[in-house]
Amino acid sequence: MQLNIQHTVADRFLKYVQVDTQSDPLSKTFPSTEKQKDLSRILVEELKEMGVEDAHMDEWGYVYATIPSNTDKDVPVICFCSHVDTSPDASGTNVKPIVHKKYNGGDIVLPDDKNQIIRPADHPELKNQIGNDVITASGLTLLGADDKSGVASIMGAAHFLINNPEVKHGNIRILFTPDEEIGRGVNKLDMEKLGADFGYTIDGTTKGHLEDETFSADGVKITVHGVSQHPGFAKGKMESAIKAIGDIVANLPKERLSPETTEDKEGFVHPVRMEGIVEKASLTLIVRDFTDEKLEAHENELRAVVDKVMKDYPNSKVDFVVTEQYRNMKKVLDKHPQVVAFAEKAIERAGLTPRKSSIRGGTDGSRLSFMGLPCPNIFDGGHAFHSRHEWVSIQDMEKTVETIVHLSMIWAEEA
Repeated sequence: MQLNIQHTVADRFLKYVQVDTQSDPLSKTFPSTEKQKDLSRILVEELKEMGVEDAHMDEWGYVYATIPSNTDKDVPVICFCSHVDTSPDASGTNVKPIVHKKYNGGDIVLPDDKNQIIRPADHPELKNQIGNDVITASGLTLLGADDKSGVASIMGAAHFLINNPEVKHGNIRILFTPDEEIGRGVNKLDMEKLGADFGYTIDGTTKGHLEDETFSADGVKITVHGVSQHPGFAKGKMESAIKAIGDIVANLPKERLSPETTEDKEGFVHPVRMEGIVEKASLTLIVRDFTDEKLEAHENELRAVVDKVMKDYPNSKVDFVVTEQYRNMKKVLDKHPQVVAFAEKAIERAGLTPRKSSIRGGTDGSRLSFMGLPCPNIFDGGHAFHSRHEWVSIQDMEKTVETIVHLSMIWAEEA
């Protein structure tokens, strides 16, 4: 079936990125920032204007909505999910999106900080965007394509499906989550209320890409309880927890097991936060790999580093706490091959070549898969996430919309 979509995705995206929705890993609340709800409220209002009667935001900031089935077939309930928050790694305040129409293939100089230059040499995918309309921020902030391009694509697809009842589909659930960027995206999600059988996160990158595998992930917190003394009388007595933590970091592998020196299926151990005083200091790390066995091996190696360092601090104590974060979704998806197969078929129908790949990271889909909702990840066209060089093309987002629509149709066809 030839789709004649009057696309709204670009206008939606340009509107959404101007709403500051940055999450905060240090916050103890949920969501971690109230401002994430500002966008969620807008989405609920837009869905209701489309005619989605049950669209609402709950107390935790989740948006739930249903596009009702328009077929007599018994079709599994499919969920499309994206997150509203943006990364804490770069400012998300006062985002000024710029549309570079008919991109010519050259460097893109961002006007509010001319030292910020998006070069094709650093972003090879730009070579495939010549003639397309590329959106960037102005140079002072991230753009927010992660994941507002996904949010806008789902909203664009919803608008089309509601206004084109001849396109047959089953019940479609829409879910927008907060706090994905800080690993808490589904902490308060009501799975029974969601009521979906299978799902897709729209949170990928290059057009045509489909990810059915993610890192498995743990967090590690190392706390050293040192021995504090007045520095004028500290000889032979003081054991600085700050220095112990510094020694642990200094002894981590650099040429391997480091994000800076690994790629593809190689895992890593990565320190992300240090804090403390002489008496007590802590180090937070993330550990990543594609198998649980390798994850455990990396943690054992980290323990060995800690044990070695602490021999120089015999009167100090150390705590080593591992917290599971998420696991590789492939374990679940391999049991439901149709979920990935239908996505590949939808990407083909959108005129693209499907490219299955692994994510050196995780999505809400990683955890959703283990919560009973098998959930691979579909491209949304964004690039250079979490940085001031973030960009997306309008044409790629439009392909995401088409993929979502085709996928909705395929589930009904195959029922």
